[in-house]
Amino acid sequence: MTASVGSGFDAVLDPVNRHNPYPLYTSLRRTPVDRQPDGTYVVTTFREVADLLHDPRVSSQLDSDLDAADPHARIGLPPSFLRLDPPEHDRLRRLATRPFGPPHSPHRVDDLQPKLEDIVARLVRDLPGSTVDLVDHFAYPLPVLVICSLLGVPVEDEPKFRGWIDTALQSIDPRRARQEQLDAAHAGFRDLAGYLGDLVDRRTAEPGDDLLSALATDDGPDGRMTREQLISTAVLLLIAGHETTVNLVANAALVLLRQPVWLDRLRADDGLVIPFVEEVLRWDPPVQMLPWRRALSDIPLAGTTIPQGASITLVLAAANRDPQEIPDPDRFDPQRRQIRHLGFGDGIHYCFGAPLARLEAQVALRGLAPVLAHARLLEDPPVYRMSAILRGPRHLRVALG
Repeated sequence: MTASVGSGFDAVLDPVNRHNPYPLYTSLRRTPVDRQPDGTYVVTTFREVADLLHDPRVSSQLDSDLDAADPHARIGLPPSFLRLDPPEHDRLRRLATRPFGPPHSPHRVDDLQPKLEDIVARLVRDLPGSTVDLVDHFAYPLPVLVICSLLGVPVEDEPKFRGWIDTALQSIDPRRARQEQLDAAHAGFRDLAGYLGDLVDRRTAEPGDDLLSALATDDGPDGRMTREQLISTAVLLLIAGHETTVNLVANAALVLLRQPVWLDRLRADDGLVIPFVEEVLRWDPPVQMLPWRRALSDIPLAGTTIPQGASITLVLAAANRDPQEIPDPDRFDPQRRQIRHLGFGDGIHYCFGAPLARLEAQVALRGLAPVLAHARLLEDPPVYRMSAILRGPRHLRVALG
């Protein structure tokens, strides 16, 4: 299928084009910095997106015009560090990093590999019947089991928080959402925050060996997060800790099903899985764009000046296929000489969980490859998630040989 009739950024946001937005991105790159009718500046070329990701004149904090769409503000919580600028962003991110990764916890992610391999082996063994939804039965439960274990969230509560998260994520695409959808999204966010707030209180009173306990009791040089900051951080880590990885694994599985030559090579060369995951992050990234950035001053860029106060959307997926930076960018090739991408963003907001997401995807594909060798897609293209920001199949149904 090809993109529907339409052009510009509105066509990218239209759900009818969710199955393949990449021809639209090609058109958008002709104007690297493009002003939209609502005053938003959409940036689509690699160098310009990369520059803005490092530019201190670009703020991630919401302004008053967007406060109504921010679920944190609607329920009285402070924003997560994802929506803050230095120095407070840096302090909260350091606090969140202490129990999660280097330099204070350098082995936490690497030490997860045996656990990940056990989970993948069990999920593969328990795939039901001859017709399987690889999202519902594999790509979704894997990162959920992992992030629940890391955070200290009871996995048996997944049916509750899955519904809240699915509803809450409607608020990340406010240009397409109706008011009743936003109201429902904020209600879901409120329920999720209330649930995690109770869990934070329990972990504070009786700490365990999980991340929430560490965050609640850590007395490092930056002090402790407040209870409200800890709840906002817990919401961020629970959602980001599985939603994007679900899409990464599903997008990678879809490539293998559509291009079985890479499945054959992956099964013959175990080491290929590392560049394979990087090429998926470039070619079909789970996070397509970063909206809600704001210019703190006038920013001259690619022959255009983004004025102070303007909203900016950075389209990572379009930048990843910029032919000025990546040779033959529409061809999927994990053996290309150099794989450059912005699939995890860059700069101070570089994806907090990138090492974990990479490891999960690599272990997942090693375990899933023998299954995919005897699988056939039942729907192509599959049904995609509604969001233009988080890209991945909602279902990936296959028949097993």
